[in-house]
Amino acid sequence: MEWNEIVSGVPLFFVVMGLVELTKTFGASGKLLTGISMAIGLVIGVLYQISLGVPVGFVGWFGAAIYGLALGITASGVYNAIRNASNPNDGLG
Repeated sequence: MEWNEIVSGVPLFFVVMGLVELTKTFGASGKLLTGISMAIGLVIGVLYQISLGVPVGFVGWFGAAIYGLALGITASGVYNAIRNASNPNDGLG
């Protein structure tokens, strides 16, 4: 798996991060936002894998789900890292 998967010139990772930022405008925050980023990554990742060819059998669908989970985990991890870097005193005291 490569992390530079590009659809119509746009890296999927940035699409996930953009959608997470969009959900913030609707009031989502904290752990809810982390979960949302995970779900968005899962959906976008599975849809991307389907766009390459509909998975066949358990192995194909399992691979698509793992790809989506990896995209979601990465997006939520980056979101948390950015949040912690921009608010270094949150939760300390």
